[in-house]
Amino acid sequence: MSLDNDFARLSDFEPMEVELTAIRRHLHAHPELSFEEAETARFVAEKLESWGYEVTRNVGGHGVVARMTVGAGKKSIAIRADMDALPITEETGRPYASTVAGKMHACGHDGHTTILLGAAEYLARTRRFNGTVNLIFQPAEEAGAVSGAPAMIADGLFERFPFDVIFGLHNHPGAPEGTWLMRSGPLMAAADSAEIVIKGKGGHASRPHLTVDPVVVACNLVVSLQSVVSRNIDPTQTAVVTVGAIHAGEAANVIPESAKLLLSIRSFDPKVRDTLEARIRRLAETIADGYGATAKIEYTRGHPVVVNSEAETEFARTVAEELVGADKVALCNLIPGSEDFSHFLEHKPGSFLRLGNGVESAILHSAKYDFADKSLTMGAAMWARLTERYLDG
Repeated sequence: MSLDNDFARLSDFEPMEVELTAIRRHLHAHPELSFEEAETARFVAEKLESWGYEVTRNVGGHGVVARMTVGAGKKSIAIRADMDALPITEETGRPYASTVAGKMHACGHDGHTTILLGAAEYLARTRRFNGTVNLIFQPAEEAGAVSGAPAMIADGLFERFPFDVIFGLHNHPGAPEGTWLMRSGPLMAAADSAEIVIKGKGGHASRPHLTVDPVVVACNLVVSLQSVVSRNIDPTQTAVVTVGAIHAGEAANVIPESAKLLLSIRSFDPKVRDTLEARIRRLAETIADGYGATAKIEYTRGHPVVVNSEAETEFARTVAEELVGADKVALCNLIPGSEDFSHFLEHKPGSFLRLGNGVESAILHSAKYDFADKSLTMGAAMWARLTERYLDG
């Protein structure tokens, strides 16, 4: 075992602050959407190659995997960063704001990528680890159900680049810069969606008795759906059913033929997830039938629950406390948002961490959001120390 002083410290990364800030702002100014990250991937791959990594491009799309083995250690670790931006017009007014109309890094993936690049440079330069490190730069995290993580897995990620454990992070607006939030077990929600089309019988608004009004059916269904969580889910569990859109008709004097509802469904437990789908389907069908209408339901399962393994989360907590002190490491609340890192955790043990982005930070996916540059060295030091510590064991 190495002495504690042999592992990466925050002070080791202070000289990198200016360079990492410049990299992050370059990426911020040149955002690319999901499945379009060609230039970002090239930028990342060329840096990794210049530092001596074995680099594989175009894994699951524009994904980049960098691999390096030092010593005779048999253990292997993977760390993932996402690279894509969002279709949002930036309103930060920063001098390094997006140069691409209608696209911006509104979720901090520019920061996540820069953090992992910072750790990569340090690890390649110092080579104070014993084993294999895999650095995964993932495309298309923001793409919805068909995203970059399952695409990389389908392209043979686990077979081509074997590793024992995997870690990732996301910035966390509202938490102070320089703090870490962690949680064993479920952390982020499964995100499912449903489209329900109520088919009735249209007609003149003055003769409703000759119609089957899908608007009435849809409205009753919306109200009934509010009982799914409150009356079907254990109160100690957490779930959300939201009707985000209703579309029906175009004129006040016409009863339309159909009405469409769009739902977002969130849960943190597989059994709860199944219950939600079953109840939503049953309510839609029976309520529609009770009015003489029919319901067509398209239910789409999105990303699964992010479930952090206990051992890896506690290990990450230990490393973070060594790095910044126990007072800057806290328990993370359940997060109803989803994250495709969950697909990796279905196959490998690991942990997804949250890094404070500032108490006054704009929320994620806001046109006024920006990544906190002060977090760059903190994140890079964490990944470097965690890699050294894991491969030293």
